[in-house]
Amino acid sequence: MPHAPQADAPPHPARDPQTETVRRYYEACTAGDLDGLHATLHPEVVHYFLAPNTGSAPVRGAAHLARYWRKATRMLDARWVVESAISQGPQTVIEWSMWWRPPGAAPEAPRIVTRGAEFFRFRDGRISEIRSYYQQRPETTELDGYDHAAAGWSVPGRERSALHPEADRVSAPRE
Repeated sequence: MPHAPQADAPPHPARDPQTETVRRYYEACTAGDLDGLHATLHPEVVHYFLAPNTGSAPVRGAAHLARYWRKATRMLDARWVVESAISQGPQTVIEWSMWWRPPGAAPEAPRIVTRGAEFFRFRDGRISEIRSYYQQRPETTELDGYDHAAAGWSVPGRERSALHPEADRVSAPRE
C-alpha cells in the first residue's frame, strides 16, 4: 500500500522567486523555447548529469544548454513537472517528473514517467549550475510505495502538480 505524505505538508506550497525561475525553466524546456531558456539561464551555466545515463557529459553555456533541451524535448515529446522545491540562499533543490515517450513511439503510446531530483545554484537571479540525479530508463522510474497522487504530484492522466499546476498547458513542439 502506498505511503501517504506527511499531514503537515501544505496542499499548495508557496513558490519563492527561485522556484518560479525553475518552473519557468522547465516550461521553456517542455516548449523548446530558446528565448524562455535564455531568460532563466546564466550565460555561464553548467548542467551536470548522473552517469551512466546516455549523454551524461556536462553541458556548458546557456546557448548550448538551450539547444540541448530543444532537441531532447522534440525527440522525447517530454514534459517536466516541478513536484516539490525548497530554497535557501542562492540554492534551490527540487523533485521533478518528466513525462515522455521513447523515440519512435506512436503518439498514442503510453507515456513513461521518470522521477528525479536536481540541485540548482543561482547567480544574478538566473540558474548558474544544475546537478541532476535520476536514471533514464525505457520504463517508469519512481519511488516505490510512495503515494504520488496524495502528495499532489503528477500522475498518469494528470501531468501537473500542486506546485506546478500550469505544467500541462505547455507542450513539446512537433517537428
